[in-house]
Amino acid sequence: MLPLRVALAQVNLTVGAIEANAQRVREETVRAKALGAQLVVFPELTLSGYPPRDLLLQQGFVQRCAQALAALAAPADWSSGIAVVLGAPLPHAGPGRGLHNAAVVLQEGAITVAHKILLPTYDVFDEDRYFDPGAAPRSVVVAGVRVGLAICEDAWNDKLYWQRTRYERDPVAELAREGVDLLVTLNASPYAIGKPRWREALLGAVARRHHLPLVYVNQVGGNDALLFDGHSACVDAAGTVFARAPAWKEKLLLSASAGPPAPLPADGSADEAEQILEGLTLGVRDYLRKTGFRGALLGLSGGVDSALTAVIAVRALGASAVRGVSLPTRYNLAISEDDALALARNLGCAYEVLPIERLRAVFLDELSGHFHGGKVALAEENLQPRLRATALMALSNESDLLLLNTGNKSELAMGYCTLYGDMAGALAVIGDLTKTQVYRLARHVNRGGEVIPARTLERPPSAELREGQRDQDTLPPYEVLDEIVRLAVEEQRAAADIVAVGFEAALVREVLGRLGVAEYKRRQAPPILRVTERAFGEGWRFPLAQGFFE
Repeated sequence: MLPLRVALAQVNLTVGAIEANAQRVREETVRAKALGAQLVVFPELTLSGYPPRDLLLQQGFVQRCAQALAALAAPADWSSGIAVVLGAPLPHAGPGRGLHNAAVVLQEGAITVAHKILLPTYDVFDEDRYFDPGAAPRSVVVAGVRVGLAICEDAWNDKLYWQRTRYERDPVAELAREGVDLLVTLNASPYAIGKPRWREALLGAVARRHHLPLVYVNQVGGNDALLFDGHSACVDAAGTVFARAPAWKEKLLLSASAGPPAPLPADGSADEAEQILEGLTLGVRDYLRKTGFRGALLGLSGGVDSALTAVIAVRALGASAVRGVSLPTRYNLAISEDDALALARNLGCAYEVLPIERLRAVFLDELSGHFHGGKVALAEENLQPRLRATALMALSNESDLLLLNTGNKSELAMGYCTLYGDMAGALAVIGDLTKTQVYRLARHVNRGGEVIPARTLERPPSAELREGQRDQDTLPPYEVLDEIVRLAVEEQRAAADIVAVGFEAALVREVLGRLGVAEYKRRQAPPILRVTERAFGEGWRFPLAQGFFE
């Protein structure tokens, strides 16, 4: 299928762990040689990890990357008899920022370097901040085969696939005109729901257009908010994917692997739901592993959000490394505590109850003389999640367990959350899932038997901050709200366009108005694991003090 025996090294790299990343290159190359590969390919910015962000502005960091690359390039037994392609930041002496995002080919002591040409500056990407674009694409001959080198975005600008391209240049088309026999593309492509399917559709279109086989190597793992799904693939000249690495797992994939691979999950399918859960699970596991924490702590309210977060935490870390805490006041129903306890028992994780009603009463008594008839009810409601956050952070400090945030995207969009209260935590596990998506995944969790108590999924959601409170007292029905949020945030639709879909104009104005007002809260939220094309956080950049409200 390919003119070379290629090994695709889909590896989980840690940003900044330069020597450890270099060692992975050695280890996977040795494995690839043993399997008969002539060429082994690693992901974009292999040595630094992706995204390195402002580490690239540290002179010592770039120097360490250069030293690690020089050590890899020295002739050695591990690299003899095989060509190695890896990514690295490379300094240069010309004008500009002084740095290239490079693909480096090591081959029997010879070094070939290709520079990334198209530097993305949209959504979560900001490469023009750090790198200078390459002047022209490069190719290299490996075992008599001319291999064209492209780095991520360089292969994503096919003018026939997109209705509108972001760049004038198409580096793959330039390589095809040079007469390359094989395209190798190094990638750090973050996951989003549905993206694996259209990513492969793009790769197939590129291969068909140029009648050029290609290999696509993607990294896997969680790096802060970004989740990398892998799905490295080999595509023949007809555009057919004939070998694919799995999602969310490290894999050394050989181009001679048996195929064809199974279809990727369809929209709304159980397989897609499982893929989302696996991604969030890996995101939690990698965040704790790469930051050095040994376990996680979270508040268990008896509601669906904390239940799903707890399920993901136990999947990621094991039940023994997860501690759930219930912090009730007089407004929390007994059935909520019962459901929290049942969930913890089903998961096998530690669970305890820490009532905060006495603390609430003391605070209200101390503050009562300072309340002057304003929004006292709101202040009293918000006091409860703030007391919970204080208690949970104290337990986190004492136990060295990382506090996980349990808020969802619907709440963040509407500001239906308390700053310094239920927004506390080091990582927002489900912060890119709307409430309807949370329910969908929770029901998926229960497909083989009850893990999350059925009552949690059946009774109306409530923050339980006052008697008889229900979310829908102050929010539109979630199935309506979530679709407006999706259109406004993920598809960036204007108010008039959303109304034209069929939503009431007054409701759209209300939702978009609250979306704008809540920006100051989202700016202070913890990192949110990203699973959609547009999450709050790194790819969402709006001013706080501004006058544009639709």
